[in-house]
Amino acid sequence: MVTRADIENMYEKAKTAVVKATNLQQLDQVRVEYLGKKGKITSVLKTLGQLTPEERKEIGQAANKIRQNLESDITDRQEELSREEVAKRLAAESVDISLPGRERVYGHRHLISQVIKEITDIFIGLGYKVAEGPEVELDYYNFKALNTPADHPARSLQDTFYIRKAGVHPADDDIVLRTHTSPVQIRVMKSQEPPVYIIAPGRAFRRDVPDPTHSPMFHQVEGLAVDKGITFGDLKGTLEEFSRQMFGRKSQVRVVAREAFEAGIAEDGPQIRLRPHFFPFTEPSAEVDVRCFACGGVGCRICGSGWLEILGAGMVDPNVLIEVGYNPEEVSGFAFGMGVERIAMLLYGVPDIRMFFENDTRFAEQF
Repeated sequence: MVTRADIENMYEKAKTAVVKATNLQQLDQVRVEYLGKKGKITSVLKTLGQLTPEERKEIGQAANKIRQNLESDITDRQEELSREEVAKRLAAESVDISLPGRERVYGHRHLISQVIKEITDIFIGLGYKVAEGPEVELDYYNFKALNTPADHPARSLQDTFYIRKAGVHPADDDIVLRTHTSPVQIRVMKSQEPPVYIIAPGRAFRRDVPDPTHSPMFHQVEGLAVDKGITFGDLKGTLEEFSRQMFGRKSQVRVVAREAFEAGIAEDGPQIRLRPHFFPFTEPSAEVDVRCFACGGVGCRICGSGWLEILGAGMVDPNVLIEVGYNPEEVSGFAFGMGVERIAMLLYGVPDIRMFFENDTRFAEQF
């Protein structure tokens, strides 16, 4: 028969095992050994029915008290071990403040995006709104609606990426990567009545052989103004104001041109010129050139003649106005389109257009 002394001795052994447990798993093994279904103290309680009433009272009270005390001891030790494990884990995960910090690298807009924003800000200040359209266009919007039908020789100037369909080619519903952002002008005019004052920035695609001034993918900003009484003088004044704001005294163009003039290798004069040209959707038309930043107007491998073409412009052809449902007897307008890469080259002295698309961070980080 188990005596009161046996139970108290059992408790002392269990209490010692609780104190010696170094982790929660060992502590649980002690709990199972003494308080589990087949544990030592539980077994004593199961044999109380075999004892006399006096013995049952004495042994039962002692066993229940020891069980309660042991449960309390296990709970206290469990909390203590949990705190120790958390402290160890935090110590292992803590930051070593003696190590040098890691610098966070922040990106910024690509140079092309910066120039597009500069151009956009200028024209917004002149009262224009920004319009956008799809880069994958229909032949109708890219050519036919812009007074360039299927047999027009001007199409040969824009070698084009087509997704051809069965049947006659080219057709109005042929799918093409747009060769300019001018289709946006058609979409806008078909969606609203005059007056229209918009610019259309975006990407364009042509099957050009890459060289210092050409790329199969490039960026344009097209502009359109349609209203009553618009003349070529309005176009010229708009382009002059844009050029004044875009190519200010701090620009690379003016600095190099002035240095070339002072060195006696270039003539002084305007930094921008208009010369007659032909575009199917404008009449009359002109191209706007800026003095080459590399040679100051003398002529080099980049420009050839001392000037770099930056945009084409002209009065909107009456056929285009009729196509979109406008009356050319009531309204007139002008349109222009500029190459963003060439403007960026002029402003920042970039010698090769291909550098914009090579993804060299050493180049991009300079701007």
